[in-house]
Amino acid sequence: MKKDIPKLEDLLNILKGNFLEKELKEVEKAYFFAEEKHREKVRLTNEPYITHPLNVALILSELNVDKITIMSALLHEVINNGDTTEEELQKNFGTEITSIVKSISTINKLELPDSKESSAIYLRKVLVGLAEDVRVLFIKLADRLHNMRTIWAVNPEKQKRKANETMNVLIPIAHRLGIYSIKSELEDLCLRYLKPDVYDDILKHLSSSVEELNEVLEEMQESISEILIEHGIKFRIKSRVKSIYSIYKKLSTWRKWSDIYDILALRIIVEKESECYLTIGLIHSKFRPIAKRFKDYIAMPKENMYQSLHTGIIGRNGHVFEVQVRTYEMDEIAEKGIASHFSYKEKGTKKIQSMMEQKLEIFRNMIESYKENENVEDFARSMNTDFLGDLIYVFTPKGDVVELPKGSTPIDFAYRIHSKVGDSTIGAIVNEEIVPLSYELKDNDCVKINTNKNGTPSKEWLEFVKTTGAKNKIKSYFSKQDRMDYIENGKNILEKELRKQKLSFNEVFTEEKLEKVYKDLKINDMEEIYLAIGSFRYTAGYVIKLTTEEKQTLSDALIEKVTKVKSIPKTNNKNDIVVGEYNDILVTLAKCCKPVKGDKIIGYITKGEGISVHCANCSNILDKNERLISVLWSEKENGEYYTDIFIETLNDKNYVTDIINKASSKNINVVSLNMNDTTENSLYNLTIKVKNTTELNDFLNSLYSLTFVKKAGKK
Repeated sequence: MKKDIPKLEDLLNILKGNFLEKELKEVEKAYFFAEEKHREKVRLTNEPYITHPLNVALILSELNVDKITIMSALLHEVINNGDTTEEELQKNFGTEITSIVKSISTINKLELPDSKESSAIYLRKVLVGLAEDVRVLFIKLADRLHNMRTIWAVNPEKQKRKANETMNVLIPIAHRLGIYSIKSELEDLCLRYLKPDVYDDILKHLSSSVEELNEVLEEMQESISEILIEHGIKFRIKSRVKSIYSIYKKLSTWRKWSDIYDILALRIIVEKESECYLTIGLIHSKFRPIAKRFKDYIAMPKENMYQSLHTGIIGRNGHVFEVQVRTYEMDEIAEKGIASHFSYKEKGTKKIQSMMEQKLEIFRNMIESYKENENVEDFARSMNTDFLGDLIYVFTPKGDVVELPKGSTPIDFAYRIHSKVGDSTIGAIVNEEIVPLSYELKDNDCVKINTNKNGTPSKEWLEFVKTTGAKNKIKSYFSKQDRMDYIENGKNILEKELRKQKLSFNEVFTEEKLEKVYKDLKINDMEEIYLAIGSFRYTAGYVIKLTTEEKQTLSDALIEKVTKVKSIPKTNNKNDIVVGEYNDILVTLAKCCKPVKGDKIIGYITKGEGISVHCANCSNILDKNERLISVLWSEKENGEYYTDIFIETLNDKNYVTDIINKASSKNINVVSLNMNDTTENSLYNLTIKVKNTTELNDFLNSLYSLTFVKKAGKK
């Protein structure tokens, strides 16, 4: 299993073709620094520890990455396993390398237990590292590849854990980055440790005929070479037997060995794009092509920017071959993906550079989502949609390709072009036909966006947009709009309260008193005071009081205010809700979430109108921590509660009567009902009265006995 231990000279020999002499000296400096820091440390393979960062750098050198990436790879363990401080690293190698090494050090401390939530957290943190510099991810992938190559040295339990982590988190990222050379080897290594029996069976099946397969490949290679030489086409040709993991994937879909057409594959690399098509034509004229096996990924690249022509042909004695034809640049990108952008950024085609920028834009949107939303499940959902899910490719009227998640709409397209285009969208034309903004785009659609400089986003767009980027930009627009409204409202409320108390603004809010208020409320300026008052986080009276008295807790101040309210009739829910020791506080059930007895609840102290009781997960109170108060349901059974539910059904007929009859059979009182039709479903929105969550859940479950019901739940 062991290979010869690599040396620094091996790395320098590979880099000589692309690096200047000065750059090679800097690489040497990084190597000797790391060697000193790892001196006397040994890996579990019994090799000197320095062999690991050196191997990582060697893997990356095959991707033609830049000097900074190579140096960072050599140094990537000096913090975690070399007792090096960030200050020392900064002094010797500068800010850029220190930042990359710090990020990879953080990522390498993470472990992935076997759970969906942990996977999401891990993936999120990996991408946070990526947010700073995409090269962090290149190093992480190369680091994992070398560790997987030597994972035989650890115990079987850890082998499986690391293989599972690699398969679920890192391989999908390598795929999206288009780094096929790393992705393919990682897949084979993971299969070897996760399903050793399957791996050995496939390897045995291949080995039994490996001599015959190599002879067949060599014969076909010679035949194609003769054709291309005859027509004056300069080329390079490679041959291979399909990877073990690729064969496993096809066999796992119940295919037979005889049904796998591309176990034998030839790759032909030519100089010009036009020669790709000419080569395919010449091969088809000599060997019979297999129907429906021709794929043009040059005109329409894959989601990871892969470009090539594919065909299947039948050679002598009925052997089936997959043939790929591409240019040198396409081959570089196919093997190395975004990493090759560092070597091709000057001479890469406009199309490929555009796709790379779009790919990195998706990453940036993911990070924006992370910053704005700490919910792990929501983040994982966004990742599966925007990053790991199926993608489509649509065109602008000028022919530029735009990559989007499957299910995207013209609004997603518009925001991918530019925020201003999205904000000012008023209509869309797809394939020269007007479509609704909720239209689901398909591969190869040509999309034109109509805009108006006075146009603004609609909150309704949030109901159907697909991409995280579009959602964030729409929410951001309305957050800014709401903020301005809250500030203006807060200013008016404060001025009104000052007039009511016959106080002067300059007298109350002196520089000294303002500093006290800022400190008490943990805010920075007067605008934030207006915002807090306008959004009802604090009352104007409470803020004024802070200028003269010691800070009360917000709950104490507002409960005191609530308990003084004597004029409100006692027609409230206080007998159903327990609020600490207080008996005279007005209590109402929130209309936004309509809690039912049995729901987890929380109280929200309103402005002078008592306690509003919400479901604990109600979106309207998630960010209002300072005005929340614990409340409980009383133990008495006091009555019925209004709540809203939805029922999604087939849309082949009107089912109102059936739904009402089902409600009657369960003694459920339906207060109101309305229906909306979509292309595929009908949606019934009901307000009903129930005694508790047990009765509500029993009714919802009973609805599934109706064959036309697809989904039902509380809104």
